[in-house]
Amino acid sequence: MNPTPELRVAISRLIIITAMLCGATAGCLLGCGLALMQTTSWLDRYAKLAAAQENASLAEAHSLLNFLKGSRYPSCSDAEIVEFRELVFRSEYLKDVGRIRGGKIDCSATVGRPVRPIGTFKPLSRQADGTIAYTDLSPIQDSSLKREALQLGSAYGVFGPNPPPNLEPVPMHLTMTMKGDVDPQGAPAASGAGDGQHTYLSTDGTGHMDDMLYATRCSALHFNCITAFTSVHEALHGQGDILLSGAVAGGLAGILIGMLFSFLRSRSRDLAQQLRRAVDQDELQVLYQPIVNLETEQVVGAEALARWTDEDGNEITPDVFVKLAEERGFVGEITKAVLQRILRDFAKTLHNRPGFRVSINVAAADLADPAFLPMLQESLRRAKVGPQSLVLEITERSASNSEAAMETIRNLRRIGHSIHIDDFGTGYSNLDKLLYLFADTIKIDKAFTGLIGSESVSAAILPQILKMAKSLNLEVVVEGVETTQQADYFSPGEQKIYAQGWLYGRPVTAEGLLSILADNRPRVLATPDKAAAFTTKPGALRIVSAAAA
Repeated sequence: MNPTPELRVAISRLIIITAMLCGATAGCLLGCGLALMQTTSWLDRYAKLAAAQENASLAEAHSLLNFLKGSRYPSCSDAEIVEFRELVFRSEYLKDVGRIRGGKIDCSATVGRPVRPIGTFKPLSRQADGTIAYTDLSPIQDSSLKREALQLGSAYGVFGPNPPPNLEPVPMHLTMTMKGDVDPQGAPAASGAGDGQHTYLSTDGTGHMDDMLYATRCSALHFNCITAFTSVHEALHGQGDILLSGAVAGGLAGILIGMLFSFLRSRSRDLAQQLRRAVDQDELQVLYQPIVNLETEQVVGAEALARWTDEDGNEITPDVFVKLAEERGFVGEITKAVLQRILRDFAKTLHNRPGFRVSINVAAADLADPAFLPMLQESLRRAKVGPQSLVLEITERSASNSEAAMETIRNLRRIGHSIHIDDFGTGYSNLDKLLYLFADTIKIDKAFTGLIGSESVSAAILPQILKMAKSLNLEVVVEGVETTQQADYFSPGEQKIYAQGWLYGRPVTAEGLLSILADNRPRVLATPDKAAAFTTKPGALRIVSAAAA
């Protein structure tokens, strides 16, 4: 049952909408991936910038501490405190500077000289040059103001650059750790996170953990690492334009793909309908290619070849329209149409020339159809043509997998038809199948003929095929013979060999073939690459140009 036009339109719309939704989803997912990749790149650049500033602040801190190590003023004197404040005022990165002993601040630029030493601070590490690092130093009793600091001798400096400006649309946050420190201050807390989950903050690299994206850069000269991080939600929210663009682009691509698929589907169906009309209205063209006995060089038969031009004037190859008919289930109608055309064109010729035969290609569906054999017999009876005049060409694949097809072939042989195995050597040809198919002739595919004269392995198979055919008393038809070198290769000798190809004639109309038969003489037509005559064995053939064919 063919769908109504309304149903076809609805199906086409559904295909386009589905393709659009799939494309939009794929585009959105692709956009998400690109957005996260872009965010990771931004985080890495931001971490590098922050790390560079951190290195600069550390370098300045070391320089100031070395300067204070040789201070000309008494420790924590008014003059030294004034000097501390001048240093902080002039510095880009220094937040506080002073003296510290036993982990307690004695004086600083921020608080001057306190009544009592401030705090007891625990050093984090000691460097080879004697520098002591802190992460929790603050000159006043406020834990929220704890900063990283360096101590050299009794002098210390609290330092830290201002965060670099974030020029990207995604919020990015910074945290600092010391190398080997797995409990950073200010790092994002993952649910159930243990110390092991923060080790990524102490090594160079980028990646993600839970719903966080991060990039870490560690100093090669100092003891700290800087990590820039943001959440996946912040990354996607800040790049909604990429997601929207991806969805729109994917949706448009989906629409185009859906329209193309719908068009091809519609065209395929329309092409099948055109083919049905052409068969019903007997508009298929049938051409005939001569088959020559290589020993006598006489035309002894022809292969019927169906040709079709669609309603738009496009020539559709048999490979396309025969396959289409097989898929749509009406290839038998094409076989019947070609058979009827053969009998109309050559019934009288076949009756008057008992040795002349016409070959017709039979599909697997024909052999499996119980109505095929009765139709064939009735058509021949009405045309008064004997079964020996009609050759049936089949392929191994069309028959070897169906018992019904094999039974049809056996019946065809009993009736008197000749069975040719078409395109022999290109499928799964073997001795057992030849015996099982009850064939009397094999047709060597033109792919082998074209390799004559070359060193191809396939060309080396030809002698074996000919030897096998001779041992089974099978006749041979060689397809694709286009040069005298190819024809001479198949010297008949004690074996019956026939040739079919442009050397002996291109496919012609029934009138053209009847004209060739009327000459009743051997004939060779010009090869495709030669418009003029060429030399053959003396006295063998009359040469004509390709135009005459």
